[in-house]
Amino acid sequence: MALTFDACGGPHGSGVDRPLIDLLDRERVPATLFLNERWIDANPAMTEALIANPLFEIANHGTRHRPLSVTGRSAYGIAGCSSAAEAVDEVASNHARLTALLGHPPRFFRSGTAYYDEIGAAIVAALGETPVSFSVNGDAGATFSAGQIVRTLADPPPGAIVLMHMNQPRHATASGVAAALPALRGRGTRFVTLSGSGLTPVGD
Repeated sequence: MALTFDACGGPHGSGVDRPLIDLLDRERVPATLFLNERWIDANPAMTEALIANPLFEIANHGTRHRPLSVTGRSAYGIAGCSSAAEAVDEVASNHARLTALLGHPPRFFRSGTAYYDEIGAAIVAALGETPVSFSVNGDAGATFSAGQIVRTLADPPPGAIVLMHMNQPRHATASGVAAALPALRGRGTRFVTLSGSGLTPVGD
């Protein structure tokens, strides 16, 4: 199972769920963290700490957290990019930012709301990243209760990519993951980053 966490950024999304990060670190659970450029701007020290932690793989969550449309199509009430040029910037600006921070290009990209149209997905690939969605919506945008998260993670399909959030510390993601871990481990679940999951990045 690949646990993946979005840090969406912006006025209501630039928090840091430190209990969640501490839990993953303490329990030695690897995860892929999708960081938005606005979240990086708001949390430079935490970004550096996450990059330095070998448990975590850092990935691109875009520049302004917009659905990767080229026609303005919205998703979950968020307006998408309205042209190919806007879609390129949504990927490329944070790609450059993360490349400078990581010392190498990020391998994976997830758009705001995980929505892509065909051209948007092709733009991601052309810029050298692999577009990623999810197979299990683990916390419903950090709105689930701890109990709902436990039930959602109770029987995931093999190889699941679980989407959750690490930017809403007042919500239940950390407590839900903590409560779900014992049963998952009891079933022999192996946690991996996306790079360790067998998902082949673009160009590999």
